[in-house]
Amino acid sequence: MAVAPSAQPLPLPRSATGAGWPVRLVPLLTAHLVVALVALVAIGGATRVMQAGLACPDWPLCYGVLWPGRQWNLQVFLEWFHRLDAFLVGVALLLLFALSLRFRARFPAWLPWGAGLALALVAVQGGLGALTVLSQLAAPTVTLHLAAALSLVLLLSAMHQGLERRGDVAAVDLPRWWSPLPVLAALLVGGQCLLGAAMASRWAAPLCLEAGEGCHWLLLHRQGAYPAAVTVLLLAAASVALPAGNGRCRGLAFAAAGLVVVQVVLGVLTLRLQLAVPAVTIAHQLTAALLVGVLGGLWGLAFPSPSVPDRLEVAHG
Repeated sequence: MAVAPSAQPLPLPRSATGAGWPVRLVPLLTAHLVVALVALVAIGGATRVMQAGLACPDWPLCYGVLWPGRQWNLQVFLEWFHRLDAFLVGVALLLLFALSLRFRARFPAWLPWGAGLALALVAVQGGLGALTVLSQLAAPTVTLHLAAALSLVLLLSAMHQGLERRGDVAAVDLPRWWSPLPVLAALLVGGQCLLGAAMASRWAAPLCLEAGEGCHWLLLHRQGAYPAAVTVLLLAAASVALPAGNGRCRGLAFAAAGLVVVQVVLGVLTLRLQLAVPAVTIAHQLTAALLVGVLGGLWGLAFPSPSVPDRLEVAHG
């Protein structure tokens, strides 16, 4: 009687043998970077509101040391922690860039370029941070500092959602009419954020409320809110017409609309309270950063989703 040959085991997919760890690690890293960057913007807002921008009078150290134990107070902690978060973001972006180059065959062609651009932006951000301190909080420098931070939030969120879409087997390509909408909304909201930064760095709102000076900045910020808010709300309404399989995109669009409503309420409340409650002012800037992040995610979901080698290997394995 012939003995049946032993069954040959099927080859395991690369992800099961451990070779797929970069594919899992990189989206995890981009997700953490988005959170860290939003926190960086919020802490920067808290630093400004609490007038702690010069709590550490030198740069990159604080009172000439890494750990200013003798000078600790809330203002010093805010400025010190803001710098620490920025440093950790820089290290994480360096790791992301290295991984995107080392394993570039396993990721979309845009990933190394995006990671390289993010690394360049964080270097610019660090330089502007130093210049902010050395220039004694000059208004143009503070505005550019926030612009670089929000650009990083937008870019990293787009990259993360682009990677997530690439790994979603149920994703359906978006119609062509959709792609310009998140771009337009992100540009208008980003411009509105910069108007707010220009106003805040000049302390225009309290000057206008107390002495009637600098009110044109407040008026510009208020007028810029209308087109930005309307565009985001129209974006959410248009997402209803997206084909099935784009639930993530529709969810982010409605999240953006909800954040716009919260942002408008916080803006009105900030003025009604005459900027006397720091938590409300900080929440206003935090919501703006979240909104930029959500719109960046929508931008990333509009990236084309090419075929994925790992997915084919798993299917044929």
